[in-house]
Amino acid sequence: MNKTKPVHEIRLGAIKAALWENEVGDSTKYNVTFSKNYKDGEQWKSTQSFGREDLLLLAKIADRAHSWIFEHPPGKSDGRSSAP
Repeated sequence: MNKTKPVHEIRLGAIKAALWENEVGDSTKYNVTFSKNYKDGEQWKSTQSFGREDLLLLAKIADRAHSWIFEHPPGKSDGRSSAP
């Protein structure tokens, strides 16, 4: 099974932004998805639901994703990596 991978990921704590390159007509655009990892018993799970305590961190990750998109024109990505 060949899964598409994001062109870039940004993680802060349990919250992650995944940046995806998508062909739209004759141009390429980026989309961003956000998720939060949590442990349910012994199993790790992921959710796209965020609580009040997550919102500031989510905003910081969204800001970093926004900056990365403007620094990396579509088609010129540096591969999958994670910001500190």
